[in-house]
Amino acid sequence: MDQFFAPHTPEAAAHTHLQENWFNWDAHHNSVDETLVSGCASYCAIDRFLSGADLFLLPRTRGELESILKRYSYDAIHNAIARSRSTLQPGGYSRVCHLAEKSIRDVLNTGDNTSILLARHRPGENSSRHAAEDCCPTPITTK
Repeated sequence: MDQFFAPHTPEAAAHTHLQENWFNWDAHHNSVDETLVSGCASYCAIDRFLSGADLFLLPRTRGELESILKRYSYDAIHNAIARSRSTLQPGGYSRVCHLAEKSIRDVLNTGDNTSILLARHRPGENSSRHAAEDCCPTPITTK
């Protein structure tokens, strides 16, 4: 995870803050802290993708990858809003989504992060060979 969000980044700090203070992270504000929620959402999106826990269709292109990451960030935003005892300011939801999307784009635009993420869950070149060996452990020979 450090390759995408180092511990000192705003996203990692937001994620840590919300995880450590989940019971009162919103108690000191009349409205939801949009930057905190968006940073945590983008962090959670990358983390969720890396885990692959509920990834059913593998992305083949950057556009597909970005779409999945955005959807994951929206889920995290919805979860944070649902847990919050504070309300969003008018236009806050759009701003939070925009900030999370920007953070995700920044990650994808950095170095070879896009290719690393796209290759993350792809079966290796040897996986089909291993699957065949599992099915038929001894080679079949004919005379």
